[in-house]
Amino acid sequence: MHPRNKNADGYDLAALCATSAALAKYLKTSPAGTPTLDFANPAAVKALNRALLLHHYGIQGWDIPQGYLCPPIPGRADYLHVLADLLASCNKQHIPTGPGLRGLDIGTGANLVYPLIGQAEYGWSFLGVDIDAAALANGGKILAKNPAAAAAIELRHQPVWEHIFTGILRSGERFDFSLCNPPFHGSPDEVLAVSQRKWNQLGKPGAKRGAAQPRLNFGGGGTELWCEGGERAFIRTMIEESARIPKRVLWFTTLVSKADNLVPIEAALKQARVVESRILPMAQGQKQSRVVAWTFCGNGEREKWRRERWSSPAAGEGRAAEG
Repeated sequence: MHPRNKNADGYDLAALCATSAALAKYLKTSPAGTPTLDFANPAAVKALNRALLLHHYGIQGWDIPQGYLCPPIPGRADYLHVLADLLASCNKQHIPTGPGLRGLDIGTGANLVYPLIGQAEYGWSFLGVDIDAAALANGGKILAKNPAAAAAIELRHQPVWEHIFTGILRSGERFDFSLCNPPFHGSPDEVLAVSQRKWNQLGKPGAKRGAAQPRLNFGGGGTELWCEGGERAFIRTMIEESARIPKRVLWFTTLVSKADNLVPIEAALKQARVVESRILPMAQGQKQSRVVAWTFCGNGEREKWRRERWSSPAAGEGRAAEG
């Protein structure tokens, strides 16, 4: 994990249970005799997330409706730390912090974890966008319980399913970065097949279409998990639409789960005539992932952006990017 990740040394289950007593009932003893969690149990995963967000980031009353994605907090935090290092590379190796920095979270979901963690870690402001009005409503409930976060996080509905950036930005809005965890799968049947395989590996009952049992231990459904063409098609659309607003966002970024998608993504970036793109590696245990970042701003434009937006008292020079 990233060295600034608060869980880089693993979960301190005793401390988490002390913060959130409800987590304790999901603990079990591993074959080695140490306490662990039943990660195959969606309720345990949700309780862990609630404890992590409260313990490390001060987020009160976090919850999501049944069936919505319950993301792994350390992995989401890693994306934000990698993004902070990207911004630091344009800011004399100091992470720009404070509410003057504004991020655009594409597909913020019912869980709202990217804005919540980014605001708590770096003081950034966020616009969270989603096509699912019910997910945004749940995000609003979370913000209502966390006034400091609510002051820095705005939610906005994207009414057109086929669009990502198009039609969502208001006149004059600019963002220092965008981030996205795109839908991974290409169809509901693909989601079902993966669910079946994972449940079989865990010795659980087989996943069935429409079944009440959880399909994945981290949940998720509908547009959170799949779109026509999967991750590759979604990111291609994102790149095409970013080229229509090239100077409204300094760094466009997205998570890319499938390494096989990098070649067509790089081809799409070349076709969009980006000024620079970067592949930023990420790893959590055996899982390898990466963030792809691109910009339409040259070095001079980035320096002007930095002076105008990051050198003010609101943004500040931030903290050193190392460690």
